[in-house]
Amino acid sequence: MRPIILASASPRRQELLKNLGLEFEVQVSDVDENLEENISSGQLVEKLAERKAAAVALIRTQGLVIGADTIVVLGDKPLGKPTNREEAVQMLSNLQGKSHEVFTGLAVIDASTGQRVVTHQVTEVNFKTLTKDQIERYVDTGEPMDKAGGYAVQGLASIFIDSIRGCYFSVVGLPISKLADALRMFGVEIV
Repeated sequence: MRPIILASASPRRQELLKNLGLEFEVQVSDVDENLEENISSGQLVEKLAERKAAAVALIRTQGLVIGADTIVVLGDKPLGKPTNREEAVQMLSNLQGKSHEVFTGLAVIDASTGQRVVTHQVTEVNFKTLTKDQIERYVDTGEPMDKAGGYAVQGLASIFIDSIRGCYFSVVGLPISKLADALRMFGVEIV
């Protein structure tokens, strides 16, 4: 069986793959995640996921390389990962009491042939109304700092979520159903 390589250091993505019973290696791609192009959020996460997977596929002779990228979009404004406490507080203050979209791009590339599947998932997340004190206490936990939009749906921020429409796992960072479909195209069945 071809090896599966996750082109991400994300512990959340690693945990999701482990939960599927997949054996995989981790090889982080050091790609520039800045795109200057004026493209849609779906195209953005697809390009970044593909860029990450392609960088690892170039240095591997075989295997299926999985790349992913997640952004949070409020209105038409993409939110990346907060770079400091103030930015995290501002992001969460903007998200609270509103609905936003989470876009996760997925790319699976066969390193030996270059064949690829690239797609994305959009999920709507509705936040409860939060107090400034709740936001600041949450930010002080440190959890928001390496998460798109400044929150972890699977962590403490789960108490802030009123509803989700779409794929929960995509909000965590990996659209599992789409991943299973992509792997199946390469002959890998999860169950």
